[in-house]
Amino acid sequence: MMVVTAHVGDFSPDISLTGDIEAQVQSDISFRVGGRIVERLVEVGDHVTPDQVLARVDGKEQRIDLDTANATLASAQAQLQQNEAAYRRQKTLIATNATAQSSLDTAQENLSISQATVAAATAQVSQAREQLGYADLRAGVAGTVTSRSVEAGQVVQAGQTVVSIAQDGPRDAVFDVYQAVINKPPGSPVIDIALVADPKVTTTGTVREVSPIVDASKGTIRVKIGLKDTPPAMSLGTAVRGRASLAPKRRVVLPASALFIWHSKPAVWTVAADTRKASPHEVTLDRYTTRSIVLSAGVEDGDIVVTKGGQLLRPGQTVETVEEQHQ
Repeated sequence: MMVVTAHVGDFSPDISLTGDIEAQVQSDISFRVGGRIVERLVEVGDHVTPDQVLARVDGKEQRIDLDTANATLASAQAQLQQNEAAYRRQKTLIATNATAQSSLDTAQENLSISQATVAAATAQVSQAREQLGYADLRAGVAGTVTSRSVEAGQVVQAGQTVVSIAQDGPRDAVFDVYQAVINKPPGSPVIDIALVADPKVTTTGTVREVSPIVDASKGTIRVKIGLKDTPPAMSLGTAVRGRASLAPKRRVVLPASALFIWHSKPAVWTVAADTRKASPHEVTLDRYTTRSIVLSAGVEDGDIVVTKGGQLLRPGQTVETVEEQHQ
């Protein structure tokens, strides 16, 4: 029989998950004014600059408001000119006692009112001109267009999302992680990230954000890993693999061939060092790896465990053993 000697030691299992690259900041861009879209100037995937125009609405209402504001300002300015002339006339007459002080006071009051009216009308013109400028939707940020939700001819309301932009700058590797994994913190805060298409392209990151919401359909939690550096090949949307080692635990690692079923439970055969007799021992499995089993209970340090030929054994049988090297 082939056997190994069990050893209790630190075991740090690796976790490997597949996710993708996303921008840390994504902006939903919308018009500040409503209207019918007459032009859409970007497509998904386009890179845009802060001053770049993304779309335009017809701006008909805004132009009418600007014309009305200009007309109101012109009327207020004309009234101001009349009141300025009346005030100067009253001021001249009062010097020769040709008019009453009350008339001068009235002219001065009318002048002040006209000046305030012109100031208000000027502000309305500025506001109307600014509103007309909002007919051109500008990006406001540098980044890449990730989605668009309108077409030319569509009527939009102020605040309705037109395009979404993934801003230039820091990137995240985003993974959907099962809650059981979340409850087992990694041994190191540093997560290794590699490009799926080319594993030679690597970087590292740390956990930046863990969603408080569990995805009801998949039972997973979204985790964002802030990347320390972003290689050019890790563009938006590319698939990456994240790898982390969990905190070490005291475990026994044995070849997978040692495992068998005894009374419907997992077990291994052990051989007594003095009598060389075999006996089955139920074990508690912590996890499987590619070629090994990891046990949390059932085998003690120094136990001799059968790895090959266990299917031929029966309890109490005396066996000859050969030690094999456990990888």
